[in-house]
Amino acid sequence: MFLNEMMIVWLIVLIVAIVVEIISLGLTSIWFAGGALVAVILAAFSLPAWLQVLVFLAVSMILMIFTRPIAVKYFNKDRVRTNVESMVGRQAIVISEIDNLQGIGQVTVGGQEWSARSEDDSQRFAVGTVVDVVAVSGVKLIVREDPQMRKVHEAK
Repeated sequence: MFLNEMMIVWLIVLIVAIVVEIISLGLTSIWFAGGALVAVILAAFSLPAWLQVLVFLAVSMILMIFTRPIAVKYFNKDRVRTNVESMVGRQAIVISEIDNLQGIGQVTVGGQEWSARSEDDSQRFAVGTVVDVVAVSGVKLIVREDPQMRKVHEAK
């Protein structure tokens, strides 16, 4: 089999992209390996170098745009969320009044005490209020009133 110069270049790009992917395991260069593979095929048919480069870039970008979200979701499904990440979306109980203007407030989540601030600076929460954790800012949980609990209080 006759290898032309561009075919050798694309084979080197393909091998480098695969090696980088194997070393990093972070979905960093696999998309370029796919583009290089298509470029190798084009080079085998002696198509112009500009077309090979254009197709390499296009295929790499298309692979990245359309398959990366699926691959990231698939590869990250077994990832264990850290303590802080696991707080978002959970319910908390206010154990010390939350008042952003005074810079005070604490909640308990799963038996752990956390400093907390309201999502809305104008909103204050009294002790015993059930809130939802919507974000984490540094070491403080950002909370808002749980809409389900608001309905329970309004019904009483």
